[in-house]
Amino acid sequence: MEESKQMSFLDKIDKSKSPEHVAIIMDGNGRWAKVHGLERADGHREGINSVKSVVEAASNANVKFVTIYAFSTENWCRPDEEINALMDLMVFAIRQEEDNLIKNNVRVKSIGDTNRLPEKTRLALEECEEVTSKGNKLMLVLALSYSSKWEIVHATKQLIRDVRNGKISEDDINETLFSQYLTTKDIPDPDLMIRTGGELRMSNFLLWQAAYTEFYFTDTFWPDFREENFYEAIVDYQRRERRFGKTSEQIESEKKS
Repeated sequence: MEESKQMSFLDKIDKSKSPEHVAIIMDGNGRWAKVHGLERADGHREGINSVKSVVEAASNANVKFVTIYAFSTENWCRPDEEINALMDLMVFAIRQEEDNLIKNNVRVKSIGDTNRLPEKTRLALEECEEVTSKGNKLMLVLALSYSSKWEIVHATKQLIRDVRNGKISEDDINETLFSQYLTTKDIPDPDLMIRTGGELRMSNFLLWQAAYTEFYFTDTFWPDFREENFYEAIVDYQRRERRFGKTSEQIESEKKS
């Protein structure tokens, strides 16, 4: 008699209540490579397969936005050899996946100080954003040369410039308006943030946007993170009560009304 198939965490997800936006800090590529006796670049290459798996899993779970922390502004401090390898890998991965992204209705968008990227990386990214612009099932947001502190300072400078030019007044400034000056202005705040690799910190990622985000930390290194890991994180998320500063009683009352 054939053994019964083990239930997937996907079967436990209530897709009507899936997080709209999942953000991911992809950590552990270098440590994964070290454990396997490989070069750090090998860890980054295997990490690309995890990105593919998560994009497919997100689509299956009815998630509409996935933001991945691909390269931080602090990462520019890494050795030139590793940075160059990462940039070459990004170009390769973007071009290799374009057809699949289009086929699966995935739109690609980048956030961050992309002017710092090498020209070939920036051009490949811009081309990918253009050819996938009609995708309407899932938006894959690539945080490249990104950090929250950079983003908030950049937004503040733009805000000050518009006040000086008379486009807005000081009295117009509030949280909603400020959010419109961020690189994520057309993207909902993340409902769930996943960090792989066992570290318990945010690493300068979406600090403004994550004010009421749920966090999920796992020891799994990013190159080992696959569909089932993603589904498990969503199942854990759906067990939580999101109160946004309210009491449990208020939440229950709102559900009944």
